Amino acid sequence: MPVGIRWLADLEDCRSSVVFARGISAQELAVRMGGDRDGATQPITDAEAWDLGEWYRAAEDGDGVVRVGEHGGWSFALEYGDSTGGDRLAEVSRKGAEAVHYVPMQEHPPATVFYARDGVELCGFGLGEEIWRWGREPDLLLPDLVAGHVLQPDGTTLIAHERQPYADTYRRTLGVIEQRFGLSLSPGYLKEARLPAYAVRGTPDMHV
Repeated sequence: MPVGIRWLADLEDCRSSVVFARGISAQELAVRMGGDRDGATQPITDAEAWDLGEWYRAAEDGDGVVRVGEHGGWSFALEYGDSTGGDRLAEVSRKGAEAVHYVPMQEHPPATVFYARDGVELCGFGLGEEIWRWGREPDLLLPDLVAGHVLQPDGTTLIAHERQPYADTYRRTLGVIEQRFGLSLSPGYLKEARLPAYAVRGTPDMHV
């Protein structure tokens, strides 16, 4: 049975951003996020990925790494360190592909979701702040958010949700995204699974 993505609401590490892409392979996703096509490491775990780079350098950019795989009809990339690959969503989604970027954060600032298709960033919003939406088509997911009891038909927040814990709010909106795009990702991919890694920024030591 698919596990969905609602569990992402419980991520405590705000550095573990996730990019999903449909219509391209995991390798192509890594390349579009800034990786070298032939630069994959042997499959490694989450803990081993954190050993690859220097995540902070005074007055310089830190290193950025992604681990990539495929699940449920989507490719995915787990971002580490100073990765800016998720900022390239238009590039990731070019030539008919689709891309969803989830940036987990604690309550303030909120986690965010972005959606792009065919080279265009169509919509995005903060979880718990869905009343403020942006992109080429900011209301693209409004019907889904209304059907998922996140927003009222006029785009305002349901009063009953305003005092809920932020994790419950996140899970509700992630459920809408999960259902709309058919997204699913096992929690095991984040920690135990061994996946190839690519450097997407800086000069991490990729020899593992």
